[in-house]
Amino acid sequence: MTQSIDDITRQARKGSVAAIIQILNDRLADEGIRTRAMLADGALQLLCEAKTAEQLEQAATVERIRHILESLSPRNISKVNVNARLVREQQLLWLEEINRDPENQLLWSELVVLKKPHLLQRWLEDRKAPKPRSPFPTQSTSRKNLKQMYFWRGLLGGASLCLFLLLLGWVAKDWLGSRFISDRSSDSPPPVATDLPETPPVSPSVPATADPPPTSAANTDPFVQAVRLAEEAAVDGQAAQTAAEWLDLASRWQRASDLMAEVTPADSRYPTAQDRVNTYRQNSEAALQQVERLQSQ
Repeated sequence: MTQSIDDITRQARKGSVAAIIQILNDRLADEGIRTRAMLADGALQLLCEAKTAEQLEQAATVERIRHILESLSPRNISKVNVNARLVREQQLLWLEEINRDPENQLLWSELVVLKKPHLLQRWLEDRKAPKPRSPFPTQSTSRKNLKQMYFWRGLLGGASLCLFLLLLGWVAKDWLGSRFISDRSSDSPPPVATDLPETPPVSPSVPATADPPPTSAANTDPFVQAVRLAEEAAVDGQAAQTAAEWLDLASRWQRASDLMAEVTPADSRYPTAQDRVNTYRQNSEAALQQVERLQSQ
């Protein structure tokens, strides 16, 4: 459990919205406050919900959230727009709802500017943090074993091919040599000294391990990275069961959405990227709902 909390805290400091939501929900549970968040308009849009307006007293709630976020000091997040309303049914498009009609949707809203820690303090905190541990050891191990299997399969296949070519060369040499001798002996008397040049045997060689392909432009293309990350998240989502797994999926969907948002308007894929920004963000929030459901159970 300690390692899991450390992993979530580390992700939150790197700017993971899913991890920030997890920490806020844990620390505000005693006040009966539930949070949702997403990055929009250059700030972290944060929605706080509770059953009564007294639980969402503005000054206390804003100060509590400021203290939590400044202790985390998430990268690339300096502004937080805190919105408060009474709890409602699940709404994936809550930001569009409150932007459309803020007076009827919200109890109050306040923009908070976070104080950034000193660079030395941040460096010390990162040094003290334990090394991350993958939440899917079985999956990573299986991928590593799969790569090793392909490597040995290619190695054995190459050696077998070299051995086959070697045997084929020996057979061809013996057959051509005997054919040449028989033709010479039938046409003329044997020469005084006739030495047939021997074909040097071909020694089997083990193919060297192929070098990894050079880094292509696709690895730096945010659109390609986002599609690849979304495909992996969709496959892993079919087997996700624990809250930690769903939290990791939510983080990956959010990362895919952020990458799609980096596609410039000059790119011909810009309309598709803008559509997928919302789709991946909705998938991230759906994964967070699974986390909340598993935690409530």
